[in-house]
Amino acid sequence: MLYTVLQKLNIAALNNMQTAALAAIDKKRDVLLLSPTGSGKTLAFLLPLLNFLSTKTKGVQVLILVPSRELGLQIEQVFKQMDTGLKVNCCYGGHAVKTEKNNLIQPPAVLIGTPGRIAYHVRNESFDVQTVKVLVLDEFDKSLEFGFEADMTFIIQSLRNLHKNILTSATKMDVIPPFTGIKNIFEVNFLKDAEQKPALKLKTVLAEGQDKLATLFNLICKTENKTSLVFCNHRDAVERISELLYDRQIAHGVFHGGMDQPDREKSLIKFRNGSYHILVTTDLASRGLDIPETAYVIHYQLPNSLDAYTHRNGRTARMKADGTAYLILGENETLPKFITDEPEIEKLPENLPLPHPTDWVTFYVAAGKKDKVNKVDIVGLLLQKGKLDKTELGLIEVADHVSYAAIKRHKLTEVLRLLKDEKIKGKKIRMGLDG
Repeated sequence: MLYTVLQKLNIAALNNMQTAALAAIDKKRDVLLLSPTGSGKTLAFLLPLLNFLSTKTKGVQVLILVPSRELGLQIEQVFKQMDTGLKVNCCYGGHAVKTEKNNLIQPPAVLIGTPGRIAYHVRNESFDVQTVKVLVLDEFDKSLEFGFEADMTFIIQSLRNLHKNILTSATKMDVIPPFTGIKNIFEVNFLKDAEQKPALKLKTVLAEGQDKLATLFNLICKTENKTSLVFCNHRDAVERISELLYDRQIAHGVFHGGMDQPDREKSLIKFRNGSYHILVTTDLASRGLDIPETAYVIHYQLPNSLDAYTHRNGRTARMKADGTAYLILGENETLPKFITDEPEIEKLPENLPLPHPTDWVTFYVAAGKKDKVNKVDIVGLLLQKGKLDKTELGLIEVADHVSYAAIKRHKLTEVLRLLKDEKIKGKKIRMGLDG
């Protein structure tokens, strides 16, 4: 079973952390998995769960609580790729409650969700909590930081037949919170790996005066279209940077908690598929998101804590790849005391050329899973009707009522012309460039 699943995921072998987690979860009742961001924790707990799932059992067998919608959707996607034949659903705020309740009429074997939304479904008896045997609290420290303790406490107290608890985190806590009800937990700790990342280069860029925008702009021009995450402490800073980049016609995405969920998801999709290489964000994107390896992390505003600093930097130099973290310092601004490494000071050339447009654009189709449209349908539409070569079609993602596909920028005009009057599943559906 394990070998077959790994083949479907195109994974040749597990890393040391995943191997240790698999053995521990299989043998121990309660397990705490500590490992750095980007090390593969999702697969580390999903794989051993296969030994506790049965196609013959009705009802939710495994409940996975996550701090963010994006992390939940990421786990759901990975489980689907494992192709186990078992149903999985994800519930979260901003998703239609009616859709979720309909999905839970025939309950999934694996239910993933944010604490607030799962607590709602437990209170409304949308599914039978008595069938849940395994509980996973993924990035549980982040859930506490987001204020979900009351919801998690209610959920855990409602689960009377638990046989196993799995907690994961990228940071170590002094004690396991009492509301978990766990007293004797087996710890799998690979956080030491986070301290063994020689591939991360740390640099500072000095801005003239208090306004860092001009310096950030020059730094973005210097990155030469390599993937970059620009971190801010506040939403208004994200929007201010976005206005500048928009005025300079530099393709980019924004991501923060004040955005509507569909807009947040679209930003991540277009960052993943290469439609833009720059994502300006708050610390919401520092962990638990399915986003690509980034070449650069740019601290536009200095992080408020070592934890935030560590997780931001964890988005680059992952899995032995090189990466660079830049700290932009304004006039009279100094590095926080928790940054003990001595960064190299880099001077930026003036009058750098603007980044070139990205090679990819995002093509949208106003139909998705709930409309019986899948990836095969999108591939057929774009390759057969749109006359694209396989090398001109990139990442495809299908949501409930909309689908997105990356296509080569130079093919856009031709594809729009060829698909002007095309149908999917016999229906005329709105489609075109997602601007």
